[in-house]
Amino acid sequence: MRKLLFTFVLTIALLVSGAQESWAASSNYTVKKGDTLFKIAKMHKVSVSNIKSWNNLKSDIIHPNTNLKVTSKGKTVNKSTTTKKAVKSMAKTPSRSDSDNVVKEFTVSASAFTASCNGCTGITKTGINLKSNPDLKVIAVDPKVIKLGTKVYVEGYGYAIAGDTGSAIKGNKIDVFFPTKSEAYKWGRKKVKIKILD
Repeated sequence: MRKLLFTFVLTIALLVSGAQESWAASSNYTVKKGDTLFKIAKMHKVSVSNIKSWNNLKSDIIHPNTNLKVTSKGKTVNKSTTTKKAVKSMAKTPSRSDSDNVVKEFTVSASAFTASCNGCTGITKTGINLKSNPDLKVIAVDPKVIKLGTKVYVEGYGYAIAGDTGSAIKGNKIDVFFPTKSEAYKWGRKKVKIKILD
């Protein structure tokens, strides 16, 4: 009986140590083509700012084959220790939100863009592949006015993420993404209110 009990305890100990090793192994992530910090953060249930901090990143731009730390000190962050706010933000896509915690609101001049123009790669400044993700709501901004990665609500467009820049986007101007040229032309250029969300 003692031998059977010892074997059982040893088996459990080995299983637990194996699980801990697999958690430790998953504390890093290799960036793949089309990945964004937002997508990686959502996948690992952490915030974009944490990933940037852990990897000493100055911007939201990442490149394929880069090895990123996705946990703090090799420990995974579980839902119970993550704040409710972080869990909420990771559960949302850029185009949806259940929070209208408005930090700032102002009027901007809004034009439209598409990923299918001549010479366009479809990859935003933050690494979002718009050709592969045509349903995402993304806006181009002046990072001096709206930081890249910021969640926003644009009047007439909806919830979006500030994921791109443009040479003509300076000051209180934005460009809203549409998957087709006809939708972009239909939007045209207009004055709209934008809300910067927490």
